[in-house]
Amino acid sequence: MKPRGFFLLLIGLLLIWLPGCSDAPTSAPPGKEKIAVVATIYPLYDFARQVGGDRVEVTRLLPAGAEPHTWEPTPRDMAALTRAKVFIYNGAGMEPWVRRQLGMLEEKGVKVVEASRGLDLITASPEHRHERHEGEVDPHVWLDPVLAQEMVKNIRDAFMAVDPDHASYYKSRAEEYIAGLQDLDREYREAVQSFKRREIVTSHAAFGYLARRYGLRQVAVMGLSPESEPDPARMREIVAFCRKHNVKYIFFETLVSPKISQALAREVGAQTLVLNPMGNITPEEESRGENYLSIMRHNLVNLKIALGDKS
Repeated sequence: MKPRGFFLLLIGLLLIWLPGCSDAPTSAPPGKEKIAVVATIYPLYDFARQVGGDRVEVTRLLPAGAEPHTWEPTPRDMAALTRAKVFIYNGAGMEPWVRRQLGMLEEKGVKVVEASRGLDLITASPEHRHERHEGEVDPHVWLDPVLAQEMVKNIRDAFMAVDPDHASYYKSRAEEYIAGLQDLDREYREAVQSFKRREIVTSHAAFGYLARRYGLRQVAVMGLSPESEPDPARMREIVAFCRKHNVKYIFFETLVSPKISQALAREVGAQTLVLNPMGNITPEEESRGENYLSIMRHNLVNLKIALGDKS
């Protein structure tokens, strides 16, 4: 065969073969499809990402900047929830709307994870209770790095249950992240040893677990929800406490107005600092790549400033 004829024959064969190539499957190879996970609040979203790695696709229901105590899901949020393989919520009364959806989620075959299940929860004091929270417990469990480790384990177990072929992967990633939480706990324990005072005056009662773990005393202006308003008698009580204990700093948070904390600080001659309860993060924090560990370390820096001084 002449070279030109051979060349034309080769082109013809390629034209016959190439269309067949377009029918090749374009989906991910078996075992590579990511598991759809939906989490309610920011800490659970971050924990799920850390444990699941590239095996999961995690969606956070609360958009950045939304206040978690008042947030309610939209129909679009609920549609995303029904398409999930795993749904993670805090429990302890943090998300009252979840209870109404559990039956539907069970029918859809969604694996539901109550991250705070089995943990040592704090019963809220009468002045800190709020009608938006079911029951009488403090839901801010994630602010204790030791209890956060248990929440991570609950998430790990759910991933292992729905994806047993990759159980060792989830186990390994969870162990690595728990080691980071143990380091965080160690940093807090070491810092507390040098604190000259133990009272933290906060804008709302989100830090009960943190206070219990590290021997601090939380004095909250508002209750478990930052939307509650302190009455004049409560404000007089807080002012008297601050003056008696020579409180130098009043803590406020990023997602609610600092006006009450600022007014209290002016009244008692104190300054203000952020103590982030981290039920959610701000768009600015998200754009900076902040996460649970980094924000908890920011909190520790401010606690050192407020409690570590010798004045």
